[in-house]
Amino acid sequence: MGLSTFFKNLFGTAKESATELADQAESTFEQAKEAAAPYLEKAETFAEETIGKVKEASAPYLEKAETFAGETFEKVKEVSAPILDSAEDYVNQAKDTVSEYAGKASDAIEKAVDSVKETASTTAETVTEETKSLAADADEASDKALNK
Repeated sequence: MGLSTFFKNLFGTAKESATELADQAESTFEQAKEAAAPYLEKAETFAEETIGKVKEASAPYLEKAETFAGETFEKVKEVSAPILDSAEDYVNQAKDTVSEYAGKASDAIEKAVDSVKETASTTAETVTEETKSLAADADEASDKALNK
């Protein structure tokens, strides 16, 4: 029985020691939290002040950057305007040239069609006349052959 009492005392004491240590740790944590509170507030205040100073210090640079960007955009517009006008002129010249050649091509095609029609008509007339001539010659020849 002495052994079980020994273990009860040993573990009972350990349990009490652990509980005391936990209580002390909790108490120490609370004290540390209370002690750190002013430093946390100071850190927050410092961070807010620093952010405010950065905003104030960077404001003129942001304004300058904005102005620079606006001026640069305007310069690009000014410089590109003549280039765009030239491009527009070239496009208009190309349209005129294409229209001119399209008209010339149309005229050439019309002349070719008219020439083909004229040639076909002349050829048809020639074939018709030759056929009539051959028919007349054939009639004559058949008349001669019948009369003989």
